[in-house]
Amino acid sequence: MIAEQSIPPLDAATERRAIDAALFRVCDEELEAVPGVVGDAIRYSLLSEGKRLRGILFLASYQASGGRGEGHHLAAAIEIVHAYSLVHDDLPCMDDDDMRRGRPTVHRVYGVAAATAAGLAMVPLAARCAWRAGRALGLGETEAGALVALLMEASGASGMIGGQLLDLQGEGRPLGLPDLERIHRSKTGALIAASVSLGGLAAGVSLEGQRALATYGQAIGLAFQIADDVLDVTATTDELGKTAGRDLALQKSTYPALLGVDGAIARADALIREGCSALAGAGLLTPALDELARFTVARRS
Repeated sequence: MIAEQSIPPLDAATERRAIDAALFRVCDEELEAVPGVVGDAIRYSLLSEGKRLRGILFLASYQASGGRGEGHHLAAAIEIVHAYSLVHDDLPCMDDDDMRRGRPTVHRVYGVAAATAAGLAMVPLAARCAWRAGRALGLGETEAGALVALLMEASGASGMIGGQLLDLQGEGRPLGLPDLERIHRSKTGALIAASVSLGGLAAGVSLEGQRALATYGQAIGLAFQIADDVLDVTATTDELGKTAGRDLALQKSTYPALLGVDGAIARADALIREGCSALAGAGLLTPALDELARFTVARRS
């Protein structure tokens, strides 16, 4: 059995509501200066129902690393980056999807131009919110700047954007497992891994702790994408809140296609064990982080 810290598990529903409240505050305080339809599109995206997994992962890793401040506004900044990525991922020039989080995608409601502009505007918005949240946690300018740098790196060319480009280039082409994992460690895994690492960084965790959190974050980031691929072929559109079967329609290489459904699930389970073992070795595994890791592969949406 993997040893865990004696920190009580987070109440995910409570934390999700607190992150939602922080996002409402961002919309109320930041969107007055954003022109009409673009501001409406940003609000529509940010306030749509979501798991807030990345924000909750940040809170769990922050707590595990000794952080005791009010972290929900930094969690909200992470969720803004995630929301931007969904807006752009759904555009006609990307995955061209009609449904997201159980309702029409942003470009279907507000048009492609407004959705594109909204996504772009959400990146500096996230950076500004992350900076302010870091300073509110009592971090100095250098430490708060490091939070912003990590968040932007995860969302940039070496992270989500680069992974999205590789994903588009891979459509209609058979990819091997190394290429597929390279895509998804960037496109999906980078922000999940950064969410975990940001918790340690904000709490001032040791170098050993930083390495363990990075291993855990990278492992569950990839496991999350494997689970997504499995759900795309085993779940319904109603369960997912987005269009099922899109990977096949777009002729994408997936983990079930390469490994079979059972093989893909086994690969995800192995990654979860790897990540939790790394945290246990550094004394950072908490019930919350263990439960969140398992949720990434057990979820149905």
